[in-house]
Amino acid sequence: MTTTADYLPIVLQFVFVAVFIAGMLALSHYVGPRRHSKNKDASFECGVKQYSNARIPFSVKYFLVAILFVLFDVEVIFLYPWAANFRGMGFDGLWKMGMFMGLFLVGFFYVLKKGALDWE
Repeated sequence: MTTTADYLPIVLQFVFVAVFIAGMLALSHYVGPRRHSKNKDASFECGVKQYSNARIPFSVKYFLVAILFVLFDVEVIFLYPWAANFRGMGFDGLWKMGMFMGLFLVGFFYVLKKGALDWE
């Protein structure tokens, strides 16, 4: 049976982290330098001169590739536990991973056929 005393270390850790973060933010605010100038406050993008408004529209392909990367990256993460416990799962685990990889490849080839990864 758990009591509230069992959760005390977790609560103390959260409190310690919150106080530490607040303290570091306050310390950097009060101790840090405050030098403002036109050049220092200007936008900086990897050495490229600013020539227009930053809110110009750009292709949705960027977001599509980013979402697909996250989707397939998360699916690949599921391969690690299977590979770490490959022998313990036996033929049943091999069959299930084969089905998973089959569906994974169906999705990947669908994305390729739709041209979602082609840059224009």
